Amino acid sequence: MPDIAENPLTNVSEALAERVRVARPLVASIAVPGHRPRSGTLWRKDVVVASEQRFPEIGEAKVTLADGSTFTARVAGRDPGTNVVALHLEDTPDPTPLPAGEPHPGGLALALGVDDGGISARLGVIHSVGPSWHSRAGGRIDRRITLDIGVTPIEEGGPVLDAGGGLIGISTLGPRGRVLVIPAATVEGVLEPLLSKGKVERGWLGLALQPVLVPEALQSEAGQLRGLMIMGVSKESPAARANLHAGDILVTIAGESVTSPAAVAHHLGPDSVGKQIELRLLRADKPFSIPMTVGVRPSR
Repeated sequence: MPDIAENPLTNVSEALAERVRVARPLVASIAVPGHRPRSGTLWRKDVVVASEQRFPEIGEAKVTLADGSTFTARVAGRDPGTNVVALHLEDTPDPTPLPAGEPHPGGLALALGVDDGGISARLGVIHSVGPSWHSRAGGRIDRRITLDIGVTPIEEGGPVLDAGGGLIGISTLGPRGRVLVIPAATVEGVLEPLLSKGKVERGWLGLALQPVLVPEALQSEAGQLRGLMIMGVSKESPAARANLHAGDILVTIAGESVTSPAAVAHHLGPDSVGKQIELRLLRADKPFSIPMTVGVRPSR
């Protein structure tokens, strides 16, 4: 009898199904009264993480794991800066750790989550992998990972795997419905302060900023063509106490040029709180410098 040739598509299908089977215990269904279910990821024993941006303002939720076990979870902390919310449970199983994933453009990615029928799995391509970046809320995301895949709001927050079964991070919906990954390193970086303090403290100046061209007559003295115009100053903020005004143009922080709000956020990480930094600005066509003590960014 002739040998039956192996079907490569069957091999791929079986390999993907095995990846889902191994990662399935990480998928958590989070139930909140009055809201549709949402996905989470059992990150470690007694800790589930999910996407913060659509998570309701609640104190408790019901979490169901893939084996059907249900737990009452307390919302331990949330961080809009990295879009991570952490829930604390009691006596959950210790999940089998997955190897660290390594995303590459063009590689395959599996996004897991929950839907009305149980566990969902979506296969797509890693569209792009970029360097670290800062969100509008001031959080540092270790890498910009974009997926060419569709994920529903219910599935958002579930684990994302690479083709080898390594954990890349958790899914989240970005601008225009694009699916991003919150990298595992980013989740790990905020988890301890979320569990212990309920939040991640970051630096804050209290400025609303808009990129602008530096007036031509001052470009030589400023040493740059662009800066950030102050469009507003929050009350009782470090900037208000320093007597900064709308219309001032910020050009450097701690001697480094800043031409975008993301560049400012780079100086306002958790380690900056309480430290003094020097700002150089332009006001009424004259440069001036002022020291400022960095405050704590409000939660919202």
